[in-house]
Amino acid sequence: MTRSSLSFPSGFLWGTATAAYQIEGAVSVDGRGESIWDRFAHTPGKTRNGETGDMACDHYRRWRDDIAMMRDLGVNAYRFSIAWPRVVPNGTGATNQAGLGFYDRLVDTLLEAGITPFPTLYHWDLPQSLEDAGGWANRQTAYAFASYVANVGERLGDRVHDWWTINEPWCVAELGYRTGTHAPGRTDPAAAAAATHHVLLAHGLGMSAMRAAAPQCRLGIAVNADDHISRSAHPGDIAAAELAHAVNTRLYLDPVLRGEYPTSAVAHRRWNQAEVRPGDMEIISAPMDHLGVNYYTRRISHDPKVVDAARPQPIVQPDLPQTTMGWEIYADGLRDVLVRFNNDYDLPPTYITESGVAFADEVVDGAIHDEDRRRYLEDHFAAAAEALAAGVPLRGYFIWTLLDNFEWQHGYGQRFGLVYTDYASQRRIIKDSGHWFADVINLT
Repeated sequence: MTRSSLSFPSGFLWGTATAAYQIEGAVSVDGRGESIWDRFAHTPGKTRNGETGDMACDHYRRWRDDIAMMRDLGVNAYRFSIAWPRVVPNGTGATNQAGLGFYDRLVDTLLEAGITPFPTLYHWDLPQSLEDAGGWANRQTAYAFASYVANVGERLGDRVHDWWTINEPWCVAELGYRTGTHAPGRTDPAAAAAATHHVLLAHGLGMSAMRAAAPQCRLGIAVNADDHISRSAHPGDIAAAELAHAVNTRLYLDPVLRGEYPTSAVAHRRWNQAEVRPGDMEIISAPMDHLGVNYYTRRISHDPKVVDAARPQPIVQPDLPQTTMGWEIYADGLRDVLVRFNNDYDLPPTYITESGVAFADEVVDGAIHDEDRRRYLEDHFAAAAEALAAGVPLRGYFIWTLLDNFEWQHGYGQRFGLVYTDYASQRRIIKDSGHWFADVINLT
């Protein structure tokens, strides 16, 4: 596939995506409170080489230059996140006007540059004070989120019309509270189950709060969606793949799009659903204006009880190339996930809110020749076009990510950006893939 063969409708949005803790830095500036990622990253052994987001990409000070760079690339939409502890330092209580003012200026400058802002209201940086009170395992955190959202909506809702409530609720509950690989680093299955429900409740309450503050706004949630594939056509393998899809994807999509939790996932988690109160599912499943899908790779499932002698030949392609994250590069999975969602649900307008790749980029003669990333993007754009042709109501594509940044527990060891960040000097260099993306935007 070539650039000229990409087919997308008029008005299709091409953007980039970032998250506050990964790029902003300035963690103790202008009244910002401590987040769970500040505490987690400063805990020995939690991140690569003990690296933190204290400086990150220094975007809090360099945001004007970063917007100018996006304008030069020609992107027409920007998905960024608002840091809850920057706006409400203690999670509840007084609003920090200095912190909210940063996003006020950011939004105005984006609009002046012709870039539509798509803020995410929660991208994992819970105020530490709320975690101290139980975090997402505590129902009150959902109500605190709604109050914070109302404050943001009252300030920005006259100019910002497109919002995401929560980014990847699976990561919030599973990685933060079950496996402990993300902040706050807890390994408590009961807390993870409670967090699953409360973060979805926060989504619903947040939508209601934002609509009260800014009635014209459009709202949705962004979910991570791997393509779950069975290793073979054996019924056991197929059942294992369906269970993986239920536990990792449907557990978060069924509540918001169907108003119910999938019984197979609930049973697998041995969750008694004591946290689910009358009226909760109606709040969670309030109609959304759009859905965000974050896609990176596929996951191959098999039934460990089936001996290989009884298993048919594998139906999956072996030995696919991998990223430096160890993830397979499987572009067809993006099309397959979108088509499956469109078949299984009554989808609202849908955006690819994250899709990108990490490679070991190096500066050579002042440039970054990342042909592997360009090829990755071209293949995934083609998959998105195929999903559109199959009837998926796809409205835009946000590449993860604009800048190389702090990649959570991986520290600064993974580079996903269209733009190279020299962390010592904070110099930015647009990679070849970024220049290619600019050409795609110009041609489509």
